[in-house]
Amino acid sequence: MIPRPSRRTFLKSMASVGAVVATAPVPVRPALSHRKPNLLFLWTDEQRADTIDVYGNKRIHTPNLAKLAAESVVFRNAYVSQPVCTPSRATVMMGLWPHQSGCTQNNIALSEGSPTLPEIVCDSDYRTGYFGKWHLGDEVFLQRGFQEWRSIEDIYWEYFREGRDANQKSSYCEWLKRLGCKPDTPRDDFSRGFASRLPIERCKPKYLEQEACDFLRRRRTEPFMLYVNFLEPHMPFSGPLNDLYRPEDVTLPANFDDPIEENEPEAYRARVRKYVEGLYGKEFDLTKESEWRRLIAHYWGLVTQVDRSIGAILATLEELGLADNTIVVFTSDHGDMMGSHRLVEKSIMYQEALHVPWMFRAPQWQRRQRVVEGPVSHIDLMPTMLELLGVDPDRKLPGKSLVPAMKGEAAASEPVFVEWNAPQAMEKGRNPGGARRDASRLEGPSTRAVIAPDGWKLCLNDRDRSQLFNLEKDPGETVNLYGRSEQRSVIERLAALIRAWQQRVDDRVGLPSL
Repeated sequence: MIPRPSRRTFLKSMASVGAVVATAPVPVRPALSHRKPNLLFLWTDEQRADTIDVYGNKRIHTPNLAKLAAESVVFRNAYVSQPVCTPSRATVMMGLWPHQSGCTQNNIALSEGSPTLPEIVCDSDYRTGYFGKWHLGDEVFLQRGFQEWRSIEDIYWEYFREGRDANQKSSYCEWLKRLGCKPDTPRDDFSRGFASRLPIERCKPKYLEQEACDFLRRRRTEPFMLYVNFLEPHMPFSGPLNDLYRPEDVTLPANFDDPIEENEPEAYRARVRKYVEGLYGKEFDLTKESEWRRLIAHYWGLVTQVDRSIGAILATLEELGLADNTIVVFTSDHGDMMGSHRLVEKSIMYQEALHVPWMFRAPQWQRRQRVVEGPVSHIDLMPTMLELLGVDPDRKLPGKSLVPAMKGEAAASEPVFVEWNAPQAMEKGRNPGGARRDASRLEGPSTRAVIAPDGWKLCLNDRDRSQLFNLEKDPGETVNLYGRSEQRSVIERLAALIRAWQQRVDDRVGLPSL
């Protein structure tokens, strides 16, 4: 047996690996069980939970996700660690809170001191691939324990670290060029808007579908770990299925007309003013209800577009006889307001931005649906996958395995925590740490939130108004109860939970005194 290298040596070797569509060896770890399970990790970007049948939406056509849900453990109330791309993705890939990983805002590269799942497993029997959006630094380059890499995004080149070729293009860009497409940007690549206007056969989901299915066919005789991350239904909220749903058939969120009142964060009210006062991007005039309906119809079309590609990948898994030995995970990095409180996007603490779909189909159990109702967090995703893979991490992670809850041996009945970290002013420019940050210039407030199993939710804000909601009675978060004397004991109880959590995870953000 080949001895396992030290973590320092391994990470140093991985940092020097080249770019795009390459193949690289992985270090050896002592063998796992005789029949090692595969992992297929499917995730989307900006998909709120209520876009799928099992989460209550009967209008969006997602037959493949519905089938997966019927065969999976479904976490009904799953929450992200921070409702924006990079921090949430760092939690998924490393099992750390954003303040622990250092990825507290977008466009910060993963620390080399903390391993990803392939680096933790560290088993040479596994073939590993990462296909799709990364948004964790050096976007188009092979890295972090993966042997194959297919990239789809070309907009993050200004955040590459020193030594990376800023002219390197994504795999998707090179694929479009081979098909005869002419780039539409001065950098000789393709904008997101351009890609969204292509026929479905040339869009990013279809590209990832084809590459993922090819990977499965090539690696069918070996254990594998494959991550496939779709950009959709993320902005620009446009695609080849824009006309699949009629705007007049769209159901607006129940809290669409709920105003964000004076006792709620000023930062949130400023966002509403931005949308009410004019265009959202160049495509939607959100001063009009009809344009909100058209926006949501486009969003629904993107959800269906991704569902089709997920269906093709899962069908290939079945066709190759791999499904019964493959752990399948589906989730999203965060949600989207998509009309709730007349807001779009994420980066705020309302449910629509925090609450995401999350399903696990594991070969250990029969293919039937199990629903876990209690609140759970993405912080528990890494420990859960490691247990299902039969691996003990070298270091203690802050989350816990949810396998007991998935088996029905224990209820998910602990509070869930979510953080928002005030972005620091960033100066684009490539250097060893990526873009430069000025810690003295914080752009907005920081928030720490708790969602308790009894349905109470408290968001403590260090430089803006705080919020308290009773999600059982007010799921749309229409009445902020923070500051009401009759809720004093509830606020104190929940605030104590937040502060105890901060102590456990060494979170040093100062919160207001009650």
